[in-house]
This record gives sequence, structure tokens and C-alpha cells, in this order.
Amino acid sequence: MQELAKSPSSFAKNAPSLVVSLVVHVAIFGVLMMIPMIIPAATTDLLLESVFSEDTPREEIEKQLQLDTKPAETLNVVQGGTPSTATGAAAQPASTPVTLQKANVLNETTVDAPRIETMNFSDEVLVAELGEGEVTGEIGAMVEGYGQAMGIITQEIIRMMRQDKVLVIWLFDESGSLVDDRKEIRENYLRVYDELGIVVEQDKRLRKKNDQLLTVVASYGQTIHEHTRKPEYKPELVKEAIDRIQEDVTGEENMCRSIAEIIRRHRVNARSRKIAVIVVSDESGDDGDYVEEAVKAARTAKAPIYFLGRESMFGYTTARQRVVLTDQVTMQDEAFWLPIRRGPETAYPECLQWDGLHGRWDGQSAGFGPYEQVRMARETGGIFFVLPGEEKDLVGRDIDQRKYDFLAVREYRPLLLERPVYVQERSTSQFRETLWRVIARLNPTKNDLLFKTYDRELNIRREHFPLQPVPFRQEAARQVVKAAKAMLLVDEAIGMLDGVRHLRRGEEYPRWRAGYDLADAQLHMFRLRLFQYLLYMDNHVNNMPAPKNANSNVWSFRRNRQTMVPDEAQYQRLSAAFNIKKTRDEYIQMVAEQEKLTIEMLDKVIQDHPGTPWARRAEREKQDGFGFSIFDHNWNPERRERLRPLLPKL
Repeated sequence: MQELAKSPSSFAKNAPSLVVSLVVHVAIFGVLMMIPMIIPAATTDLLLESVFSEDTPREEIEKQLQLDTKPAETLNVVQGGTPSTATGAAAQPASTPVTLQKANVLNETTVDAPRIETMNFSDEVLVAELGEGEVTGEIGAMVEGYGQAMGIITQEIIRMMRQDKVLVIWLFDESGSLVDDRKEIRENYLRVYDELGIVVEQDKRLRKKNDQLLTVVASYGQTIHEHTRKPEYKPELVKEAIDRIQEDVTGEENMCRSIAEIIRRHRVNARSRKIAVIVVSDESGDDGDYVEEAVKAARTAKAPIYFLGRESMFGYTTARQRVVLTDQVTMQDEAFWLPIRRGPETAYPECLQWDGLHGRWDGQSAGFGPYEQVRMARETGGIFFVLPGEEKDLVGRDIDQRKYDFLAVREYRPLLLERPVYVQERSTSQFRETLWRVIARLNPTKNDLLFKTYDRELNIRREHFPLQPVPFRQEAARQVVKAAKAMLLVDEAIGMLDGVRHLRRGEEYPRWRAGYDLADAQLHMFRLRLFQYLLYMDNHVNNMPAPKNANSNVWSFRRNRQTMVPDEAQYQRLSAAFNIKKTRDEYIQMVAEQEKLTIEMLDKVIQDHPGTPWARRAEREKQDGFGFSIFDHNWNPERRERLRPLLPKL
């Protein structure tokens, strides 16, 4: 009995240790139970890091779409943009163009960090999760033509119609280069309404009213024109409105101001109606300094802007379309290269605007759309559709090789910042600012929006020299002086880049590293090319050959991979003119080493940035080579001047 009497007090004394022991054992047991739950979760996260599923055959990834204008009979909603946690633009660089065929097999949308974020969403998720102002636009949806783009636009309209009545504003570029495109869109337009009709029958959330979707058709050139008297719901009236669009005779395209104006006009009348703007244009417009005005107008109206457009020129403003006219006097054809403003893909150019003799005339695409259009699409929650288009008359365009590797270019996406913010960020980096100073100093073309100054002396003549010896020598003397000055500028620019080479490794953005690598290799190429220009010019002046063709009236230079080695007499003239202290053999050896080094630098660009525009540009420089050939031919400037007034204004 005494032991029993003592037991309660003994239990009370030992209770704390028992509680602690119990808690510890429960905790251990809980951890053991969580282990099976943790392991599958970790396995799932690791699987999300793969880009392509292993069982996807290559031919499926590269499959070419069969496009037609027949309406789809099932609903397959694809997201219009990437989810964002804030309205408007995100602080980080924008996402890259997405090839729609490949997007279907992507397991994740970024390689920056493992995130649970897929490319395909059900329509329920879109309705529930992607509310107004929560979508950052897609900056480059690769499509195979207008038919596919119209199908995706249909899905976007359906998404909007589930929540609001919708007003779609079609805004067409009035330029002559878009005549065929407008016809194709007109033929595809009924597809939108046909598919909408099918969806209305299938989706009970969509109201069956004539005013559920209204359409406005407008166009712009120097000014804006509306071709629908009021917003229309009948597709046949919309098609008739598209037919009324006429070419703008001024050749001026105020795209940004027209977008802002058309949104302001219809924002009040639309009231509770959702507005969406679809812009059809193959140019970046002549009023790029008003891009933020258009963004502000669209954001205020909560109106996404969709673009059916073309790729930008790589780091350059101008594409050129070949137009051939027949002279009625001589009955001979004459070809003209007409400029089309289409770029650059960044707020300011990040590539050299010079090719070593004159301003760039190439047609290399950037893999991204023009800065103004892509920024508007991204900032408003729209989509920029990269239309391939044949564009057979676009000068220098390599249609078969125009598509860049999807995974290669995604890390080289442009920074779609406001221009003042872009300049401020660039100026804080000595590496970036030095590259920009080189680009700006070696700019041979006037462009008030992108450059404060330009140097017309960098345009060195290589065509249409007089055939007669004396006039040729006079003109050659002027061009030799310009070439010699250009060589000094190139030497200075190479020194500037050498001065920041140690900063390259610390540059976090691959785009700027690629720009530096390419510019450095190009400058070495240009220095050798200018030297060869001087050799060929000197040789031609001192050994003037007879023309090969009886009707020739001019000499012209053509690029050639074969280089000239100066003989003793020629070297004596050049060494005296340029104060060269080396012997001929020493100088030839030095030039040979420089040529080898330059090729190695270009190969390094190709190796370090494979599948990108920088690599392709390096390949182009290698293909063009260092040297020249000189040929005689007939050139008729009078015929060109006679035909010039007949040229269309694109």
C-alpha cells in the first residue's frame, strides 16, 4: 500500500521526461512518413528540367504544317502569353520567339530556373487564372502563314468572349509591299467567324448574340483611315471593308501614332466591350519614337495588340525589295532596290552598321521581330506572329536558311526596355558602352532616331568608276584617301575593344558577348579588306587593262576570296604612301598572319554562338573574303532616272 501511495508522486515527477520522449518519437515517426512523399516530389521536379520528352521523334518536331482555310471543328485553346505576377512588363528580359510546332513538345518555358510552367493550358485554366492585366505578351510566335496565325487569333478572341463582348480592330499597313498579304487575310477572314460559330455551339458560356463580336477595319500610312462606317458583325461587310484599302502614295508609315489614335477613338464607344487590336504590317514604321504613346493608350484601354509581321533585320534598320521596271525607250529592264524599314530588333542597334566599305545592304534576318512591334505586343499582353512569307523579291534574303535554332536564340533575346531605360542601363556598363561607341562612330548612314551623327566618308565607292584612264585615276585618288582614313578609324576601334576585353567574361548577357565577338572579328576583317581595296585600286591605276566588252562604259569592284600579294614595285609605292618601315617579305608575312587570325576569330564566333544570327554573319564574312575583282560592264544612269518616278513607295 505504501508503494502504491508513492506511485502517483513518482509518476508526476517523471511526467516531463515521458512527454519529451513521446514528442521525439512522434516527430521521428512523422519524418519517416514524409520520406515517401518527398522522394516522388523531388523526382517530378527533376523531370521538369528536360526540354523535350525522350520519346518524341525528330520528324515530329520538324514536321511542316499543312495549312488551309477550313475552320477547325474542335476547340483547342493555346495561351496568348506567359503568366506574370504584375500588370505590364516584367523587369527581366522578355522571352524568346516560340516555334509553335516545337512549343507543343516543350515541358517547360525557361531554362533560367526549374519552374512548374508549361506551354499548354486548358481553357478552364485560362479563364480562371489569366485575368485582365495578368498576361505578358508573347514576343515571337513562329507560324507558317496567315492561316495558322488566324487560327490562334480565333482562340484569343474566344478567350476574351467568355468574359466580355469584344471589339476587334484590324489595322492594316497601306504600303504597296502588303497588297498580296491583305488579299490573303481577306480570304482567311471567314475562317475566324466559322470557327467562332462552331465554338458558340459547343460552349454554353458564350452568348449567341450578333453583337457579341464586332469588327472595325482601318488602315494607316501617313494618316489613319477607317473603312467600316460603324463596328460590324457581318463578315461579308468586313471583307468589303478590307477591299476598300488603298495604297498610301506618300510612302510614310506612322504606325505607332495610328495605333494610339484608333484605340482612343473606339475606347469611349466600346464602353464595357473588350478591345483587341490586330496590326498587319511588314515594316516597323517611321515613328518609332512614339512607341510608348501606343503602349500607354493600349494599357489604359486594356487592349492587347497582336501583330502579323516579319522578322527584323539583324541589328539593322533596312530591308530592300527588288523591283524591276521596263524602260519604254530602250525596252530594257532595270532593277531597283527599294528600302523597307524593318528593324532593328533592339531599342538601338547592337551590330556594326558598316561592312568595311559602305553602309550595310544585306538582308539577314534577326530571328526576332522589330523592336517597336514586339515591345507593343509584349507590354499589352498580345502576340507578335513571325510570318515566314516567301518574299522572293527581298534582296539578300536566304529563304532556305532563315530559321534559327529555337534553343540557340532563346538566350540571345532582345532587351525590350523603354529606350531611355535601355540607354541608362547600357551606360552603366563600360563593356556595353564601349561597343556602342564603336558602332556609333563607324555609322555611315543618317538615322536621326537611332544615331546622333553619321560619317558619310565611310561610304567608299566600289561601283561605276569611269572607264577612261584619266577620270578613273581622279576618282580613284579620292576613294583611296577615304579608304586610308577608314583604316585609321578601324585601328582605333580595335584598340577600344581591346581595352575592354578583360570585361567580356563578366558580361552576363550572351547577346552583348556575341556582339562584341562579332564586331571584333569584323573589324579585323575590314582592315584587311581595306588593304586589299588599296592594292587592287593601285594595280588597276598602274596597269589599266582594256575592257572585255565593247559596250562597257564603267568599271566596278566585286568581292572575291582571292587576295592580291603586292609585287616589289607596288609595295614600294604603298610603303612610301603609308610610311611602312617593314620589308616587303616581312609585311607580306604579317598580313598572312593577320588573315589567319581573322579567320580564327570568325570561326570562334561560329563555335561560341552556334545557330544564331552572329554565327551566320561570321559565315557570311568568311564567304565574302578579303579580296576583290574588277570588271567592266554597261551602266545607264539616264535610264534609271527616267524610271525612278514610276517606282512604288513602299
